[in-house]
Amino acid sequence: MELLSDPLTLITLVAALAGAGVAIGFLAGLFGVGGGAISVPVFFEIFRFLGYQPEISMPLAVGTSLAVIVPTSVSSARGHYQKGTLDMEVLRAWVFPILFGVVLGAVIARFAPPVVFQAVFVAVASLNATKLLTGGRGWSLGDTLPGRVGMGVGGSLIGLASAIMGIGGGALSNLFLTLFGVPIHRAIATSAAEGFLIAVPGAIGYVLAGLGQPGLPPGSLGFVSLTAFALTIPTSLLTTRFGVALAHALSRRTLEIAFGSFLLLVVARFLWAIFAGFSQSEF
Repeated sequence: MELLSDPLTLITLVAALAGAGVAIGFLAGLFGVGGGAISVPVFFEIFRFLGYQPEISMPLAVGTSLAVIVPTSVSSARGHYQKGTLDMEVLRAWVFPILFGVVLGAVIARFAPPVVFQAVFVAVASLNATKLLTGGRGWSLGDTLPGRVGMGVGGSLIGLASAIMGIGGGALSNLFLTLFGVPIHRAIATSAAEGFLIAVPGAIGYVLAGLGQPGLPPGSLGFVSLTAFALTIPTSLLTTRFGVALAHALSRRTLEIAFGSFLLLVVARFLWAIFAGFSQSEF
């Protein structure tokens, strides 16, 4: 693109991607989220600034976001595992349900308008934020996790919503786990690893969906921008460890308030996207 022939523009774009990586990695470690709430809009605006239409920019932003979540979730999960808070039983129960949900989400995303799923995420994240900020008293569906069917349904729905929106599903899985009595530190650690289960098949799906698609930016593999991936990953991996360290240094209540506040910011971002979509017929 001719815009990239301007050194100042090129430096600005590289700085934006590196900055997004800093935030993605830190949030992945701190809250067990993939950072898609940050990376999707950043990638989308960059691709649109470069002149690509929304029908290319949006799936490219989502696919690239899922690809970035793969290494950051591994780094985050490894850090939490070393702290002894990763629940491997939950992960084993969710492997196939999440895979099913991700595949189904990739199919549905081709037909349903994004605003539907953005609205669902706003509702779920608002509910989770309210629960966290109020201390969670009275917010319970049980003292123990449900059986195989309940875990399967929960994992499938988390995978479905996450694949469509390009997020790691940390906010959704955290809500599910804490409603069944899982402590916040363990829920965050397990959500970090669950992001990997979502991101791998999700990223592969967007690669396959975009193969042969005309008008993709140079350096793209299907709907995944390898250029944006390469510029984002170094800083995200660098900051993940700091997020993990801070998460385990905070008390349960402080972590709940911090996560709840973060979710409110994510809700505001999605509401902005919904209203912008209505006014501009795009996002």
